[in-house]
Amino acid sequence: QASNPLWQSRGSSAVPSGGRFRCPSCRHEVVLDRHGVYGLQRNLLVENIIDIYKQESARPLHAKAEQHLMCEEHEDERINIYCLRCEAPTCSLCKVFGAHKDCEVAPLPAVYQRQKSELSDGIAMLVAGNDRIQAIITQMEEICHTIEENGRRQKQHVGLRFDALYGILEERKKELLQSIAAEQEAKLQRVRGLIRQYGDHLEASSKLVESAIQAMEEPQMALYLQHSKELLKKITDMSKASMSSRPEPGYENMDHFSINVDYVAEMLRTIEFQTGA
Repeated sequence: QASNPLWQSRGSSAVPSGGRFRCPSCRHEVVLDRHGVYGLQRNLLVENIIDIYKQESARPLHAKAEQHLMCEEHEDERINIYCLRCEAPTCSLCKVFGAHKDCEVAPLPAVYQRQKSELSDGIAMLVAGNDRIQAIITQMEEICHTIEENGRRQKQHVGLRFDALYGILEERKKELLQSIAAEQEAKLQRVRGLIRQYGDHLEASSKLVESAIQAMEEPQMALYLQHSKELLKKITDMSKASMSSRPEPGYENMDHFSINVDYVAEMLRTIEFQTGA
């Protein structure tokens, strides 16, 4: 929390023992105990990404078991090159005599490695984005808690003042309490709506990460390349999605619901909340 710029405006100087957080993947609430971050559960999703990357980097391409796809037009020819113009895997005979003879081609392993590297970078970008979104959601949940606490405190304060006045104050007390509750509910609905919006984005992004990981485990280069372009486009679109809506600073403040009861009895029916309090 101390190193997160998203929390600098919260006025907190330290991370309290027993802090509550939500997992960015499963949304389960966890408690930060005396062990700190070392007491948190392991992130198996990120570990799987790292393991896949290490395994792919440690062994040469030719050593990986791969069932070669055969060309539909030339049944005895393996698909071993990639047409850069058509963006499709093909075979050598298609380049020499067939539909791709006038196209620029590249070795299939080179294109496979390049696009797999792009997908790996995209996954890392989404995972980092998920962490930022979860930090924002956590902050807005704290705003909701503060709004509820401030509203509760202000309602109690107003109630104590009116309880001492009896009679004609009861009706006015009800009206003022309803004003507090109305603004509290309006603010809560707005912030909770933003939380749902960020939560939906987080869920969609997490599912896309899982799909990308499954794609990275595909050992067949041609089969992988048949679907990689669409997957990379989805990742790019998800990364560009605008998630900028945030409550303005001080939005949770409810202190303007303060009253002054030092009025004469004749003025009781005109009591209003103090402005600029």
